[in-house]
Amino acid sequence: MTPAAQSLRIGGLTPMTTIDYPGELAAVVFCQGCPWRCRYCHNGHLLPPESEHQIPWSDMCAFLEKRTGLLDALVFSGGEPTLQAALPAAVKEARSMGFKIGLHTAGPYPDRLRRLLPFIDWVGLDIKALPAGYPAVTGVPDSGERAWESLALLLDAGIALQVRTTVLPGWRDEPDLRPLADRLAAIGVRNHVLQRCRTESTLDPRLGTAGNPLSPRPLEPRIDTNSHE
Repeated sequence: MTPAAQSLRIGGLTPMTTIDYPGELAAVVFCQGCPWRCRYCHNGHLLPPESEHQIPWSDMCAFLEKRTGLLDALVFSGGEPTLQAALPAAVKEARSMGFKIGLHTAGPYPDRLRRLLPFIDWVGLDIKALPAGYPAVTGVPDSGERAWESLALLLDAGIALQVRTTVLPGWRDEPDLRPLADRLAAIGVRNHVLQRCRTESTLDPRLGTAGNPLSPRPLEPRIDTNSHE
């Protein structure tokens, strides 16, 4: 176990899942801390950088050793995993044990993500809106620009990628979702899915009374029937 990885702050563990890394049997570690405060976040306990109930990385390594040959992958989720300086060391250590590496991220730190790319096999990237719409969701200026820069990095790297958008209550295909789907398709995103907004225990309690969220589903981009290409 490398000293650098020992400082990874883990706020939770899912020991086995079939849905957090498509096509692989995985465990998920939930990293503590997030720089954004998204209205629909339901993992408020993971937002602070520290927790009273953190799982030591040494315990995580012991768990992984017992799951060698049984699990295919380890997914780093959060919170926001790329917030933590210890993440690269932990990723490399888990990879050295034979596990594929998945990452759930909202892309707030493009430079940190760039350094991780050689060691990651699959990414689930939250794209919350078009760039201009981000502050209304995250509460943070310029958050959209950073997220879309991270998306560009992942597309350029050719890494296996799923882009996910959580549908806020009251959003509809037009004008909230269709322009987003069209722009993602235009820049090369081929796997974009919508996620249901869980309205219980969200940071913004008003979401629970804002109307029924749309069901999660793929959203196909608009096809230009007048195109001759």
